[in-house]
Amino acid sequence: CSADNRQGIVMTIVSGVKLGELALANRIVMAPMTRSRSAADAVPTAMMVDYYRQRASAGLIVSEGIAPSADGLGYCRTPGLYNDAQVAAWSRVTAGVHAAGGRIVAQLMHVGRVASHFNKQPGSQTIAPSAIRARGEIYTDQAGMAPFDEPRALATDEIAGVVEDYRLATANALAAGFDGVELHCTSGYLPAQFLSTGSNRRNDRYGGSVANRCRFTLETLAAMASVAGPGRVGMRICPDNPFNDLSDDNPKETFEHLLGLAAALGLAYLHVIRMPAGRVDNIALGQRYFGDRLIVNDSYDFAEASRVVASGSAAAVSFGRLFIANPDLVARFRAGAPLAKFDPRTLYAGGESGYSDYPRQFRADE
Repeated sequence: CSADNRQGIVMTIVSGVKLGELALANRIVMAPMTRSRSAADAVPTAMMVDYYRQRASAGLIVSEGIAPSADGLGYCRTPGLYNDAQVAAWSRVTAGVHAAGGRIVAQLMHVGRVASHFNKQPGSQTIAPSAIRARGEIYTDQAGMAPFDEPRALATDEIAGVVEDYRLATANALAAGFDGVELHCTSGYLPAQFLSTGSNRRNDRYGGSVANRCRFTLETLAAMASVAGPGRVGMRICPDNPFNDLSDDNPKETFEHLLGLAAALGLAYLHVIRMPAGRVDNIALGQRYFGDRLIVNDSYDFAEASRVVASGSAAAVSFGRLFIANPDLVARFRAGAPLAKFDPRTLYAGGESGYSDYPRQFRADE
């Protein structure tokens, strides 16, 4: 295409957009990424304030996964949003992002059965829809790689309490200054465990039929929206993603049912991870139900992302790995500047190295 057309394509992705009640300065979103930098009590640390503030030029930051309860923790050094100390620490993070002109939503992530007792706090449990241990291992600081715990199946009358945990975490997110919340509904974590036939063998109203398996996720979204308003709630999905031993007999049917009802809630956006090798065209499915409220993700470069947004196929594109090594990613995209590469050895290592010490080529988003 001509130079003018290319410039027009680029200008679209760096233009603002409104998703529900969330006003984005541009359509370049920072994807949620576990980085394992929280304190042992699941409280965000000072280096996390710097990390998020440095990347505030993103149109929207989606935080790393944050546990809505102590039971929701499963990885080492990940944060929560269920007590006053955590709210106070996250308040410093959001204040830093807002002072730099950014917007940030809290991704609420309950890992369910994807956990080790080595990474959990005293008195907490590993819970799931059914007492089926996930195949695989998880890293722990105490014992290295360890098998996933065998979970305890939730009783029917306990599930409302887990939904309430999400509602309270949403209230805590708003108290901490987050602009909204996102439900993590993929990667083999609790909502996905309820959705999938391989991990949900219940015979009550939360298992069996597709309507029953979708019930927990829909109740959770409604609870989150009751606090934040639907225009400040998003959801992240990746149908047919086998990560963390997830399997479903018919993911297309499952997600058609889920998205049809979730779209009617008036959510701010749907955040979809594409999966070319899967049985479902995830992007097409998201477009069908969420149209112009779609954020797409996974291995987009700037040229492809710009074309997708300019074509109207998505409202925005989220970037993960590129934001790790390029805190000034938006400015580099605009200038056509070279991109730094991240060091995979420091992804989860702890400390500032490979986290908040990547250099910025641009001191401001210009």
